[in-house]
Amino acid sequence: MHVRWKRLSLVAVAACCLAVVATSFASAAPTSGAFATATQLEVYGFGPGDEIANTRADLATAAVGGNVDNPRGGFNDQQFLASLASGDVPDVVYLDRAKVAEYAAKGAFQPLTQCVTGQKIDLKQYQASTLKEITYKGKLYGIPEFTNPRTVIVDNHVVADAGLKVSDLSTKNWGRLAFANRKMLQTSGGKVTRIGFDPKLPEFFPLWVKANGADILSKNGLKAQLNTKKAVAALTFAYSLIRAHGGWGPFKSFRDTWDFFGAGNQVAKDQIGAWPMESFYYSTLAQNSPNVSITAMPFLNRKGGAIDYISGNAWAIPKGAKNPDLACTWMKTMTSTAAWVKAAKVRFDAQKLKNRPFTGIYTANVVADRKVYEDVYQKMGNPQFDNAVSLLVNQRKYGFTIPASPAGAEFQQAWMDAVNRVLAGSQTPKQALDQAQKEAQTAIDKAAK
Repeated sequence: MHVRWKRLSLVAVAACCLAVVATSFASAAPTSGAFATATQLEVYGFGPGDEIANTRADLATAAVGGNVDNPRGGFNDQQFLASLASGDVPDVVYLDRAKVAEYAAKGAFQPLTQCVTGQKIDLKQYQASTLKEITYKGKLYGIPEFTNPRTVIVDNHVVADAGLKVSDLSTKNWGRLAFANRKMLQTSGGKVTRIGFDPKLPEFFPLWVKANGADILSKNGLKAQLNTKKAVAALTFAYSLIRAHGGWGPFKSFRDTWDFFGAGNQVAKDQIGAWPMESFYYSTLAQNSPNVSITAMPFLNRKGGAIDYISGNAWAIPKGAKNPDLACTWMKTMTSTAAWVKAAKVRFDAQKLKNRPFTGIYTANVVADRKVYEDVYQKMGNPQFDNAVSLLVNQRKYGFTIPASPAGAEFQQAWMDAVNRVLAGSQTPKQALDQAQKEAQTAIDKAAK
């Protein structure tokens, strides 16, 4: 199957459009092809991975009878669109949750009502916000996998060197945070030598807007809210933290020199004061530089409440899948509490053999995460990392996601491009977000027809 996919020409891809796909699903039965083998489950977008992925995949493979084609590589929109146009689709796909509603709106995915009821999948085990992310017009179109809880990582050495307290870096008080940013940053000869507070733009723009009391998209996913006063103010402030370093050029040039995943990372070298970051980075620090001095803080809104912008992938079943029942079994097993706990134990044992700490796993299955924390996780004897794990486990209750939208990918691209234009200095925050608002709303209106 995957060899055939590699031969798909860009000509076929260019000829493929979602409108044609939707029509073909409505009028034609699935055709035979590379996915037609009744006894083989065709998986796309997942591929072999680390012990967390492979342990669960082994369990899911056994659950569906042992005959699975799972080619290496992630989800590719062009390849998937081409397969949809040909009617030769995989049984189950793994993709960004932000894209699920977009494909569902065009008839590319099956609603999972029968899957959930037929195999008695307990939806209560999944974090509610992740289910909303993949629910379109009242129907669930995916089963959520990982989440990426975000907290603020503070370098205690930098804070102390600047004569500050960790509390000065709270995202609740933007005036104090701006002051702390200026105190921590360092430059020499027009070059940045230490970053104060990195706001993580453009990726974390929705987090800053939420912190300012607003959302960038309506709850029903049909109305863009990118250029509200609160959104413009959020981008203006977040960008000011970068501008204080001399602008995006000097800021990014210095950041690009970091050994981000190595022992000589920016925390080990005290090259940054603080920044919001996904959960996986605590494991990176614990493995490569366990002696760093850090504090994990929740990201707070301006009223002092914790918030957590989460994202991740999901499993979905394409229309025309030859083995939807097996696909449902695969999804259920991959995201089950038992599979997550076993995978976590394998990871824990692997880390222990290498004398490395285990910092937990963070999934959309709240029951699984709790059991991993209670039954597998063991304190590392380093209070800084232990406190970080405790924060991550408790942070999920404050999680929010971007609502499901029929133009999810285009909506995301609109605001990402807007922030990048601000970083490049070609537009002001208001100009950039005004443009993004028009682009995003046009895309949504078109997709929703």
